[in-house]
Amino acid sequence: MPDIVDTAVSAGSFNTLVAAVKAAGLVDTLKGAGPFTVFAPTDDAFAKLPSGTVDALLTDIPKLKKILTYHVVSGKVMAADVVKLTKATTVEGSDVKIDASEGVKINDSTVVTPDVACDNGVIHIVDSVLLPA
Repeated sequence: MPDIVDTAVSAGSFNTLVAAVKAAGLVDTLKGAGPFTVFAPTDDAFAKLPSGTVDALLTDIPKLKKILTYHVVSGKVMAADVVKLTKATTVEGSDVKIDASEGVKINDSTVVTPDVACDNGVIHIVDSVLLPA
């Protein structure tokens, strides 16, 4: 089974996320043993950000790392477990809010595809980029 990075690359809908992970130097981490839970925004999710945001982040590596690690939770948290939570602490250090009352929302982002299994964790595909406070 491929790891988180290889799974994202082969999906074809995470080109912006993969480019950001490479720019931030997080490839080796996300190919590591983990396990990790990644709330992965699609290319369409990144396209919702204001014009120029992605390009600006690719030149501000500390801010980019902060945003990317805000999408990662330590451990393999499957959807059946996510729905029992009201929050989760991210690798970045702050919490994301979880609301499973109507589907599953992570902060204001909706999980569109849960439980994409990977060798070193799980990906939950989200429809918008999560931004730490």
